[in-house]
Amino acid sequence: MRRGEIVVAALGWVGTPYHHQASRRQVGCDCLGLVRGVWREVVGTEPEIAPAYSPDWAEARGEETLLAAAQRHFLAADEVLPGTVLLFRWKRGVPAKHLGIATGEGTFVHAYDAAGRAVEGVLGPVWRRRLAGMFDFPGVTD
Repeated sequence: MRRGEIVVAALGWVGTPYHHQASRRQVGCDCLGLVRGVWREVVGTEPEIAPAYSPDWAEARGEETLLAAAQRHFLAADEVLPGTVLLFRWKRGVPAKHLGIATGEGTFVHAYDAAGRAVEGVLGPVWRRRLAGMFDFPGVTD
């Protein structure tokens, strides 16, 4: 698959209402659901079923669950390119628990409760400071 395919798929989720644990384009998603949905569109069947999780799961458990899953299923990336999956920490010292997908130079798609939907935003200094990992979908050819 090419990076452009990933970007087109991710942009197709913009405007999808935010719903915790959901993963259906234009119906509802959270940040993980967005990435899961793009995976289904560009790769195929999801590699594992996401377990049920509460909004405060990372703080409550203190485990790098999302980082570990990203390391199992994606390829580590050295730079942010269109189609790169971005993993964020909301603040230092807490497990990473937010995801997005880079769509261009300095932009990314993500879904979060405060926005109420999936949006394309600017990957500015505030977001870059929160980066905990960068990953590529398996099979990216460019």
